Amino acid sequence: MSIDPRRLLGLAFASADLLVELQSGRVRLALGAAQKVMGLNEAGLTGQSWSDLFHSDDQPLMDAMISCADDGVRRGPVVLRLAGHGERHVRVILRALPENDGRVSCAVTAAQPAGPPLPAGGLQPRESFDDIANGLFEAARVTGLELELAMVEIAGLGAMREGLTPSEAAALDVRVAGAIRAESHGGSAATRLSPDRFALLRQRDDRPETMIKRLTRMVSADAHAHVVPVEGGASSRAMRALRYALDDFLREGLKDMPPMTLSEAMNRSVKRTLARAGALGVAVTQRRFTLAYQPVVSLTTGLAHHHEALVRFEDGGSPFALIRMAEEFDLIEELDHAIVEQVVKKLANDPERKLRLAVNVSGRTIGNETFVDHVGRLLAKHDEAKGRLIFEITETCAIDNLTVANQHIQSLRGMGSMVCLDDFGAGSSSFAYLQQLSLDIVKIDGRYVRELADNGRDGALVRRLVELCRDLKIRTVAEMVETVEVEDIVRAAGVDFAQGWLYGKPADKPAPALRPSAPVKAVARRAGASESWS
Repeated sequence: MSIDPRRLLGLAFASADLLVELQSGRVRLALGAAQKVMGLNEAGLTGQSWSDLFHSDDQPLMDAMISCADDGVRRGPVVLRLAGHGERHVRVILRALPENDGRVSCAVTAAQPAGPPLPAGGLQPRESFDDIANGLFEAARVTGLELELAMVEIAGLGAMREGLTPSEAAALDVRVAGAIRAESHGGSAATRLSPDRFALLRQRDDRPETMIKRLTRMVSADAHAHVVPVEGGASSRAMRALRYALDDFLREGLKDMPPMTLSEAMNRSVKRTLARAGALGVAVTQRRFTLAYQPVVSLTTGLAHHHEALVRFEDGGSPFALIRMAEEFDLIEELDHAIVEQVVKKLANDPERKLRLAVNVSGRTIGNETFVDHVGRLLAKHDEAKGRLIFEITETCAIDNLTVANQHIQSLRGMGSMVCLDDFGAGSSSFAYLQQLSLDIVKIDGRYVRELADNGRDGALVRRLVELCRDLKIRTVAEMVETVEVEDIVRAAGVDFAQGWLYGKPADKPAPALRPSAPVKAVARRAGASESWS
């Protein structure tokens, strides 16, 4: 007996506004609110190439879903942009039913984007992936959504890419990204960790072996994967476990015995990291670290205005990774105290009393009154260090209470120290910090400085930031100045100081700038601007 398609439509409305049936990649049947959802009526959709109806950046994702839709497993939901309709998005679920002559059924609804659009061949940056994961963990906690972390390794992908022409490598990147996105929740919860390793969050609705088979088929290379269920409970613990699991996977791959839970992954990674760091707590307590010094140059005089003191650990590991671990294990305040002690002693032992040093301070530490008290005692003991110390507030750990932090910053300034906001633009709270904290200097993140040379959008933002800081009587530092051309550009933009390899790499002792520039007429400053340390 024949079934009225409209009756099927009524069933589809339980989860969709539009029901589409595909055959050989083209629309065979469309039933429902086609005009409202897709911008074409049912007749207009019929016969269309399904993939061509989507934005070119999202077509590889849809192609990957259709190519592997013949296994009878539900694919999606994914959120995609429509072609030619501005920012209109739809949510699509695909399923190929058995014994249906290869036809694919699609349930389509209007949707809101899950985040910023991804280019063809692009996956989420690691930071964005963490943000998406945090949101999904919270949704899972509230709704009972069952998620798992999939760690995917595609053997030899990096080497394969190196053997291709640029256009062939770009096409491979597009195909790989489409295949990885197609396996992730919403089509966006995926990131690339290395040339061969990826991570994605997905719903627990089919076996990992099926996913591996699809990826191998799409990429034409052997894929391996290990999935770890996301346990219920507090999302903050799940996020911490996720970060450690991914760090561990990035370093070790899928060798040995992969973890069976995120908690196990976190415990393993913590133990391994602690061992690699040589027991960080002991290293901090026993002052088992050194300092390296990099010049920060005045673009007016061309001379080193001050040096930034950078921590180096005995094991030679990444300072960033160890500092992040210090924050995770509540060791960062003790580390900051220890570094300031070393810097103040260095200033006190400077016979010419001309050396000026900047020291990094975590956002967590600046919110604690004990740090201010500690600095006060140090400067009372070493009076000769007063007026030659800068504190750079980092954003690796967010400041919880800006009002309290600002009180502490003003106490430090009252002791004769200047305070700088480090890596402006690297964190999500930079403008809030600039609005609520009274500062002396803002250091512009290096990735924005590079954009100045291209005269792009980020370059325009930097120029406006410099103008804003000048109005607020705040001086600016440009990071990662590595060429004369960039130096000329940041000077023309009105930046006060520059730091980068053009002037010298971090060294064991503070040294003059490698390339002193010719003195340049200073940019006019508003009346009342601080000119101390000039």
